[in-house]
Amino acid sequence: MTVRAFWIGIVCAAQILLSTLVYTPMALAYSDNQNLVAQVWRIVNQAYLDDTFNHQNWWAIRERFLQRNLPDRDSTYESIKEMLATLNDPFTRLMPPEQYRGLKVNTSGELSGVGLQIVINPETKTLEVIAPLAGSPAEKAGIQPRDRILAIDGVTTMGLTIDQAAARMRGKVGTKVSLEVESPGKPPTTLEIVRDRITLNPVFAKLDQSHGVAIGYIRLSQFSANAPQEMAHTIRNLENQGAKGFILDLRNNPGGLLQAGIEIARQWLDDAPIVYTVNRQGMLGNFSATNAALTNAPLVVLVNQGTASASEILAGALQDNGRAVIIGETTFGKGLIQSLFDLADGSGLAVTVAKYETPAHHDINKIGINPDQTVSLQPITFNEIGTEKDSQYLAAVKMLASQAG
Repeated sequence: MTVRAFWIGIVCAAQILLSTLVYTPMALAYSDNQNLVAQVWRIVNQAYLDDTFNHQNWWAIRERFLQRNLPDRDSTYESIKEMLATLNDPFTRLMPPEQYRGLKVNTSGELSGVGLQIVINPETKTLEVIAPLAGSPAEKAGIQPRDRILAIDGVTTMGLTIDQAAARMRGKVGTKVSLEVESPGKPPTTLEIVRDRITLNPVFAKLDQSHGVAIGYIRLSQFSANAPQEMAHTIRNLENQGAKGFILDLRNNPGGLLQAGIEIARQWLDDAPIVYTVNRQGMLGNFSATNAALTNAPLVVLVNQGTASASEILAGALQDNGRAVIIGETTFGKGLIQSLFDLADGSGLAVTVAKYETPAHHDINKIGINPDQTVSLQPITFNEIGTEKDSQYLAAVKMLASQAG
């Protein structure tokens, strides 16, 4: 059974390992449905971060669910979901074949829907927005990080899994979906959004020479498979144009592939630790930069509450190593790593397998990364990002201009 590790924060995804789990065939003659339950139980038993399994007898849980009558696959899926729910971990979840294929589509770099990164808030159990994708219909509709999605096409989201909610928001290009959205401190409102094809082009860049110094501005929207290559090309291109400093904009970047985040960190760091991973035995793994950085020019990183997961790994690595000044607002605070396991029937299982720490061994889960300079931002349009209307961008420009001067 092949195991591919991803960051799944709602969508997903961060690839970190490739390994094989081997298990002994069961002595009893179970049905295919029972075997699927047993396979899920076994994976969690071997890989789950919390070896207390939410302070319960995981073997007793196995026996209870294997004794159930499982006449069809739908009842089997419901039993597996109920079994996983006992862990009280929204990131450990079953994805039936259709949802699993949808996740693979997402990581391929193109999807059709509204463009929201979402999570089940573990405390309130509500569907919460991590961030809208840059340029997506959701962003154009004004949906913000931390907004709650209360209903989708009139169906309450309470009780829905992340995948069920995502499946309801996906659809053919040009079709409409109605979202009931609640922003902090405001009454709920209903938005009708037209679905569109969303190409995950992760890098936007420009050279800003309007403030007395040439500044390379790079906005990274997601850590997709092609992000490291695009980032390296962008850094070199901006330096060739005369950039003397850089602004790396990670605002509303919900993460993506962990390996992409590590590779991008290596482009900015010389021989330095990037991130530590901690498994349930408390054993540390680590990823480091081992070669020369692509540039040593001054760097400012912009973050906000929509900066999550792999984005926080990158920001934390640059901050702890003194490579960059962090400006903006406290980040989202997702410090857990999920692995994605293939199941026998074509479905998939996401399991929280580790947590990560920054190079200074800060555990940022549910805490986030505090910026070196806190700068708030009044609501602006997508087209105003990285302009004179963007107070966080202007603070970064001012800092780089003073360093160059």
